[in-house]
Amino acid sequence: MDSMAASTGTGPNTGPMTVIRKIRRRTLADLPTDRTLVMGVLNVTDDSFSDGGAYLDVDAAIEQGLRLLYSGADIIDVGGESTRPGAQAIDAVTEQNRILPVIEALVKAGAVVSVDTMHVATAEAALKLGEVIINDVSGLNHEPEMPELIARTGAPCIIMHNRGDAQTMDSLAEYEDVVEDVVRELTELKEAFLAAGVKPEQLILDPGLGFAKAGAQNWRLLRGLDRLQSLGLPVLVAASRKRFLGTLLASESGAQPTPADRDHATAAVTALAALHRVWGVRVHTVEPSLHAVKAAQAWLEPEAVTGRAGA
Repeated sequence: MDSMAASTGTGPNTGPMTVIRKIRRRTLADLPTDRTLVMGVLNVTDDSFSDGGAYLDVDAAIEQGLRLLYSGADIIDVGGESTRPGAQAIDAVTEQNRILPVIEALVKAGAVVSVDTMHVATAEAALKLGEVIINDVSGLNHEPEMPELIARTGAPCIIMHNRGDAQTMDSLAEYEDVVEDVVRELTELKEAFLAAGVKPEQLILDPGLGFAKAGAQNWRLLRGLDRLQSLGLPVLVAASRKRFLGTLLASESGAQPTPADRDHATAAVTALAALHRVWGVRVHTVEPSLHAVKAAQAWLEPEAVTGRAGA
């Protein structure tokens, strides 16, 4: 992708405005296949744990999405409903009012977009705006029509392990063996989509770090990436800024760093995940993780950087 940056200025009687520098229109087929992809998070919400409210305004959301794009994100993951523990559910109409204008603008700007939604109506509306990925974090509680929609449209779909909902997930983090239990339940989820006519190549698996997972369970899942990949589908790792990183970095008094202060640890997880050749990582700050991915790629394939200037 061309190296560009979003900028803002002030026009007559317009206030702040985003200057959109055009890039070559990208599709899913244009995404790199020789390295882990970096997905930038765009929360168009009022209560997300990391940046709730910062991008609830449509113009602010579009501007942030462009920043993510121009800083190197391969995919922009746009969500309008917080899924943090304890978050209140919203209806599909509210969700669509938040995110559809943002998705439309980013697709027109040349971004590859994934749509973080549990609602079939929102997924279907987003698919009418262009070629997008559906990112359904509902786990086995997905709306019954979601597999049929994915089968009918042929859209790529990320299916995530989860139990319960935002109100109950923390009480459901009971596992005999977290890796094997998650593998079994993800297999059930995969089979539900395949039974509806979804092709295996449409599906990407997400182990759901932080969703009905507590503390060390998240680290065990990360150590079990090879087992997750044995299911034969691409794997997305979404560790960015989550509670288990805050716990890791807590001070002696127990005070946890702010979500933004967890970005270095996030990039470290990205590097380790990329060494396992996962399909993608979902992160709030793109550049550190993009650098981590490139370093991991060079570690795995030194010949890929041989011959570059200064190599």
